[in-house]
Amino acid sequence: MTRILTPPEPILEPDLPIIDPHHHLWDRPGARGAELPPPSHPFEAVIRLSPRYLFDELLADMTSGHRVVATVYMECGAMYRRSAEPAFRPVGETEFVNGVAAMSASGIYGDVRACAAIVGHVDLTLGEAARDVLEAHLAASPRFRGIRHAASSDADPAVLGPLAGRPPGLYRDARFREGFAQLAPLGLSFDAWLLEPQLDDLIDLARAFPGTQIIVDHVGTPLGLGAYTGRREERFATWRENIGTLAALPNVACKVGGLAMAFPAFASFLSDPPASSEQLAREWRPYVEACIEAFGTDRCMFESNFPVDLGACDYRTLWNAFKRLASGASATEKTALFSGTAQSIYRVDLA
Repeated sequence: MTRILTPPEPILEPDLPIIDPHHHLWDRPGARGAELPPPSHPFEAVIRLSPRYLFDELLADMTSGHRVVATVYMECGAMYRRSAEPAFRPVGETEFVNGVAAMSASGIYGDVRACAAIVGHVDLTLGEAARDVLEAHLAASPRFRGIRHAASSDADPAVLGPLAGRPPGLYRDARFREGFAQLAPLGLSFDAWLLEPQLDDLIDLARAFPGTQIIVDHVGTPLGLGAYTGRREERFATWRENIGTLAALPNVACKVGGLAMAFPAFASFLSDPPASSEQLAREWRPYVEACIEAFGTDRCMFESNFPVDLGACDYRTLWNAFKRLASGASATEKTALFSGTAQSIYRVDLA
C-alpha cells in the first residue's frame, strides 16, 4: 500500500519525558513482497506496512523528536525458542528482548532505555505448571515484569481476522485461573487484551484476584468492524460503564491507546493522506477522557502500541495527539500519564 506523504508535524512539548509502556518488536518476512495476495483483513494490511520492526526501527521512532526516555516491551509471539518444549518456547522472546535492552543500556545509542521492562507470554491454562515457565522468564531477564495472555474472541471471525481462534470465556476458565494464581507470589503483573464485549470477564477476574496488578490494554478495544460496523457509538455507554466498574477495583490500571488499530474502525485508519494529530485527538477524545476520569492519571498511561498503530499515524503524530488530549492537565498529571504511571507499574529503572 502506498500512501500520500505529508510533512512531519512539529513536535508539541518536546521536553516532556515519555515512557512508552507498550510496543512490539518483530520480523515477519512472510509479510514482505510484491507478489502477496491482497490482505484478507485490515490487521493484515497494517503488518505489511511494517513487516520488520526491530531495534533500529524502534530507536528511529524513539529519537524522532519526542523525548522518549524508555519503553516497555509487550509480547507478540516474536523469536520463540524453536527447539524448546512448547510451554517454554515463549521464553525465547524474553531472551531476545533482553538482548535489545542490553544494546540500548550500553549507551552507544544515546540515553534512551529501550525495553527497560519486559512483558512476556505464558500459557496460563497450564495451571500450576505455569509457575515453572514464569520462573524461566525471570531467569532469562532481570527486566521481566509480567505476562500477557490475550483473551480477545468474538463469534464473528471477521472482527479479529487472522487473530481469531481463541476460545470464548478464557478469563473465567478454572485451569487458566490456576495459572493466573501463580503471578502475584512472584510479584508479576498481568496485561489483558480482550474486546469491549468481553469486559465482564475481566471484571470478574480482577475481583477474584485483588492482589494481582492487572493492566487493561487499549482501553478495552472498542469495536467498529465486522458485526459491530456502525455500532461503536451505540456501544459507548456500555463500554464506559464497564470501564467505570474496572476503575473501582484498585488492582486495575489502564493503557490509553490502541485506538489507531483496525478494530475500532475510526475514519483515520489507513486514511490517505494519513490523519493529523488534531483529527486523531477528535476521534479518540471520548474514550481517552472517560478512562482518565474513571481511573485517574495515576492509573492511566498513554501507549504507542507500535508498530500496530502505524495503521493510522506515525510515531511523532501519535504522541502529538496524546499531548493535545492532555493539554488541559496539570504538570503533575502529565507526568503521570506520559511516564510516571508506567514507571511505577512496570518498575522501570532509568539508571
